[in-house]
This record gives sequence, C-alpha cells and structure tokens, in this order.
Amino acid sequence: MSRQNYIFTSESVSEGHPDKVCDRISDAVLDALLAEEPEARVACETFATTNRVVIGGEVGLSDKAKLADYMDRIEGIARECIRDIGYEQDKFHHATCEVTNLLHEQSAHIAQGVDAAHDKEEGAGDQGIMFGYASDETDELMPAPIQFAHRILRRLAEVRKDGTEPTLRPDAKSQISVRYENGEPVGVSSIVLSTQHADEGQTSADIREIVEPYIREVLPEGWITAETEWWVNPTGRFVIGGPDGDAGLTGRKIIVDTYGGAAPHGGGAFSGKDPTKVDRSAAYAARYLAKNVVASGMARRCLIQLSYAIGVARPLSIYADTFGTGEVDPAAIERAVNQVMDLTPRGIRTHLDLNRPIYARTAAYGHFGRAPEADGGFSWERTDLTEALKKAV
Repeated sequence: MSRQNYIFTSESVSEGHPDKVCDRISDAVLDALLAEEPEARVACETFATTNRVVIGGEVGLSDKAKLADYMDRIEGIARECIRDIGYEQDKFHHATCEVTNLLHEQSAHIAQGVDAAHDKEEGAGDQGIMFGYASDETDELMPAPIQFAHRILRRLAEVRKDGTEPTLRPDAKSQISVRYENGEPVGVSSIVLSTQHADEGQTSADIREIVEPYIREVLPEGWITAETEWWVNPTGRFVIGGPDGDAGLTGRKIIVDTYGGAAPHGGGAFSGKDPTKVDRSAAYAARYLAKNVVASGMARRCLIQLSYAIGVARPLSIYADTFGTGEVDPAAIERAVNQVMDLTPRGIRTHLDLNRPIYARTAAYGHFGRAPEADGGFSWERTDLTEALKKAV
C-alpha cells in the first residue's frame, strides 16, 4: 500500500525565467506557422543569453515562397515575446537585443517517415514514451503542489503587469512543499519564492511583504500555519535576472511543464514542436485520457503511458495504472482508451483539434490543469470522454 502521510514538493518558474522566455519564443514561432498553414512542420529551438537570442531548428510549409516570407518575420516575433513578458533591462531589452535566425527547411529524411503516402498512414514524428496523469486532489484533477506553485507565479505576474506591484520584475521561481495526511493534501510545510525586483535597496523582508498577501490569497484557507516555513529571496537581492542573469534554452523545464515530479515523464519537451511530434501531441492525449478516467469516477488517480516508433502510426503500447484507487481493472482501461480515441498522430490532432495557433499560451504556468478555451486552446483538458469510457469498460 502506498504511503498516506508524507510531504511532497514541486516547483514552478515564471514566464520571465530564461528557459521560459525561450519556450515562449519557440511556441510563438510555431503559432505563426500554423496560422499560415495548419499542416506546417516545426521543430524550433531558442537560446537566450545577455543581449542575444538565437533561434534554430527545422520548419516546413508546402509553399516555399511563403516560407521565405515567413523567415523575415522571425525577429519581430521574438522581440514581441520579450516585450510582452516585460524585459526592458539594459542587458536584455526587447528593442536592442541581437536576434539571430538559423531556422532551415525540414530534413527530407525525417519527412519521408512522417508524411502520409498512398501506401502508408502518417507516422509518428519520433520514437518515444509519453505519460499522462490525473489526480482528484484538486478541482483541475492535478497534483496540488505543482498546481499551487503555478498559481502563485501567475498571480504575481498579473499584479506586476497591471502596475499594482511596480517593483516586481519578470524572472521568478516558486516551490511548495505540501503535507499529505491519509493521502489528501492538507497544508503547506514550506514556501520558497524568489522573484526579481527593481530596487537595489529592497531586502528579502521587503519582498516578502509584497508577495505574502498574494500567496495567502492563492493557497487554500488553513494551509498556511504558524509552522509553515517561508523562504523569500533567500539569497538577498535579485535585481539581475532573465537571460542576462542565466542563459535560457527551450525545453529545459519539462517537469514544471507537466506534473511537478508527481508522475513519470517520457523525457521529450513540448515547446516549439508541431503536433505531428508525439512528444507533444501524445503527451496531451495521455493527459486527456487520464483526466477523463478520473473524471468518470473509475479511479482517484490514473497514469497513462503511450509509446511510439518514428514513421509508425499506431502506438506500440498502452499502459494504465490507477495506484490501487480504481473501480475498474487497469487492463480494461487500456482497452477502453484505445477504443474511444484514435491514438495515431493524425487521430490525436483531429480529436483534440491541435492544428491551430494555440501554443504560445502553454509556454508558462504548465501545459496541464488549465481551463479549455473557446478557440481550442487546452482542448486536452476537456472531460467529454467520460460517458464513452464508462460504456467501453
């Protein structure tokens, strides 16, 4: 039997974290191409450091002339991302940083394995394993530590951007240690918050005075007690931040992007990849299926694993685990999820309507545990498969 009383910790990083700046640019490049052509192929990587952004990778459009025109827009896309995040530092400013575009056309050898043809289905963009997870410990069916770590940073970003807290700056990290009793989250044993700030004279105590009310606002009532440890800007001043303080790279925050360590991760990053890449689309599908299993009442926790081979359409394996919380045999869940959803790359994209410019918004504060949006954003967070799953088992 799994442990019922323990402390579990997850961290989040803000949209101004150097790696998240890169994720945002990569996903904005993807969105711009998908807006041009829904079947566009994109594998975009971004690197950022002091006063410099480098963008590389492979892209593809059916119209080569359009692709050439698009390349001229890359620099403007990157600068707009940096401006929206809020960077106007001397050594990292949206208007003055140097942007280098090294994107090139997709490899024909990759395309031949992925593209559909008269004698084959569209194949997966790469081999790999993908995991989806859901738990009933929050309304969003997410693990509590990562969900509340995200919420804290989103709230601080809101008050920074609307001018309520003008001394806060974009780069920030949160870390929440949640205490579980009888398997349920009941409180926070420690809170770690580091946020960039404008004033050299501000102390850790000054920053805590600013951020504490918003942290208390976000966390459930009663979770913060006299025993809760606070660590706010524990190293002292944090004025130099973002890519000027530390280099950033697309895809380095995969645990922040998913379940905060509460569930396995297949290793593939999401940002900058079009939905033919199963690293992204199959991870979304696995979350969608796991969430619907929990929402249907079949289990209180559910993990779904999918595996693929490059150029092969059908998943090689489907695995389900309900950690002893299930009302249904996991083998029956494995059969059911395969029955209610086409898990080929094209089937996933069609079911979740993924060929849309909906990805820049996923680049910070988690790809999961978000509300489905009217334009198709976060479609994998819907719970519209519950009846089909119950019928299938």
